[in-house]
Amino acid sequence: MSTPSPAFQPIRRLTPRDLSACADLSENRGWPREEHKWGLLLTAGTGYGIDDPDGGLVTACVVTSYGPQDRPALTAIGMVLVAERHARQGVGRRLMRHVVAELGTTPVTLHATPYGRPLYEELGFKTTGRAEMVRGHFVPGGPESEVATRAATAEDLTAILRLDEEVFGTDRTHMITRLPAFADQLRVAEEDGRVIGYAAAWPNLDNHVVGPLIARDTETAKALIASLAAHVDGPLRTDIDVRHEELLAWVKERGLAPTGFNAVMTYGIAELPGDWTRRFAPLTVAAG
Repeated sequence: MSTPSPAFQPIRRLTPRDLSACADLSENRGWPREEHKWGLLLTAGTGYGIDDPDGGLVTACVVTSYGPQDRPALTAIGMVLVAERHARQGVGRRLMRHVVAELGTTPVTLHATPYGRPLYEELGFKTTGRAEMVRGHFVPGGPESEVATRAATAEDLTAILRLDEEVFGTDRTHMITRLPAFADQLRVAEEDGRVIGYAAAWPNLDNHVVGPLIARDTETAKALIASLAAHVDGPLRTDIDVRHEELLAWVKERGLAPTGFNAVMTYGIAELPGDWTRRFAPLTVAAG
């Protein structure tokens, strides 16, 4: 009896129990396994996938919703992967069509690699911005920042959530409250006892990803990156909105090298909500 084609296998919701299969799929496509990140996304978001009759997953992605639970204001799609042997057969397109249809009228955003961008354009996504990926060992230097930073405490969470919603443009409490357990470092910048920025650094294989990074201005963003770098070992990686030219120039002077660009794309909304001038880097390109 012939094995049923994956093209006709049902699309199902993934759960944290699918973490290993998702990591296997990442590895299959030459990506890092990123189990730590998959764990966060499958817990805080909704995974979708198609099972391979021979075991594992044919394709997968994760949707993270923000705003009121019954009527999200924004969703982010990430980790869109198709197993190598099923690539270029329309499986990823079918999964994406299903997810976009299921989201209905909810606006959607995603970060697209140059490879994935044509598919998203075909589905109606529009490029509304760009993020530059930088990576390397941070080299401290220059005049000492006048911005005060410190490790965040449980007492800071309310202020962090309030600032995050104001800058991000919608509530993402279910993600931000997971940061203390997910990240190795969560730090705040403050002025006169008021939180004016915050940033996290979380472990991802051989580096630490800086994100989210939300700050009142560029100087505050620099101070937060420098303070995170001082408290983690090894290289840093982050994705900075290209409109933040001064910050990008500064991190490159401090040892982080450009590794590529992602297109920030949206569907059902002309541009992302919130205040981009204070939003410097996403939590992860898979979750906004």
